[in-house]
Amino acid sequence: MTLTRRGFARALACSGAALAAPALLASASRPKAREAAHYDKLGSKKIVCRLCPHDCRVVDRSRGTCGVRENRGGTYYTLVYAQPCSVHVDPIEKKPLFHYLPGSRALSLATAGCNFSCCFCQNWEISQRRPEEVKTVDLPPEGVIRQARERGCRIVAHTYNEPVIFFEYVRDCAILGKENGVPSVMISNGFIHKEPMRELCRSLGAVKIDLKAFSETFYREQCGGALKPVLDTLLTLRAENIWFEIVVLLIPGLNDSREEISRMCRWLARELGPDVPLHFSRFAPTYMLKNIPPTPPAVLREARRVAMDAGIRFCYIGNLISEAEHTHCPACGKVLLRRLMFSVENEGLSDGRCRFCATLIPGVFS
Repeated sequence: MTLTRRGFARALACSGAALAAPALLASASRPKAREAAHYDKLGSKKIVCRLCPHDCRVVDRSRGTCGVRENRGGTYYTLVYAQPCSVHVDPIEKKPLFHYLPGSRALSLATAGCNFSCCFCQNWEISQRRPEEVKTVDLPPEGVIRQARERGCRIVAHTYNEPVIFFEYVRDCAILGKENGVPSVMISNGFIHKEPMRELCRSLGAVKIDLKAFSETFYREQCGGALKPVLDTLLTLRAENIWFEIVVLLIPGLNDSREEISRMCRWLARELGPDVPLHFSRFAPTYMLKNIPPTPPAVLREARRVAMDAGIRFCYIGNLISEAEHTHCPACGKVLLRRLMFSVENEGLSDGRCRFCATLIPGVFS
């Protein structure tokens, strides 16, 4: 592998943080296994995974990039089915999903593993671990729906790490939840093949995509992934007519140039339409990027102006208290949903319309 000047600088910045990583949590037993979906057998006990665009070719007794799917004798297994390592109750606004059942509580689940290796990951303690390195609980889909109801949660959120890598668990929770009035949402990096994404869309209630940048270089050097498959996923979500929102974490000096933001917003408005909510989120030093300062508020405000100039009607700023947290009617400008951090107050939304001028507001509100 050739190390570029930028790659060398990134490696240097990452080195100190990597040394400071906490000790691993020991698991009492080897992870349980269940046959995985979306893979092909190649013969000689080899397989190729067709879940995400890494298309991992895995020999016997080895795992793919995500670290949670293992080839055992030519059969591919997921090691994280119904084995979450994190279960919490969150407001849906924390995901953030602003136009999907606002004010609802979400039972939020995560497993170990990820198909990206972002240096700025907020949940690296689980996303960059293997199943045997974290403590887990047995929680089958039936238990997920039961817990959601018992804990007053209207929604199940697959979040924190990357739900694509626990595809089978997401799918089964979503199917059962749809049948029982407890929809699932997926908080994802969007690095997934079209067919498994379409399969999930049949049962999911909504999807939030973290668009890391609008640069293949950024995806390759900072995330260990690629941009085009994520854009293809956004187009798939649009075609499947499922509700989705987009979040962009603006990192100073890496993905926050006005030119890049402008190109991205023009593409989003042209290819997805003006009504897909776009959230610009403020970066805070974390994991391997502790040497980069927080995003200046002025950069976030300028990004929002660029987005709205490009035709995006609902653009928000996250991780920063401001007027840009509120949902305004695009026709009359009145505040419809007023937010402070993760709380929300309905000031002008009635049956999905502006109470003042009757404009239809896109989203899922009931």
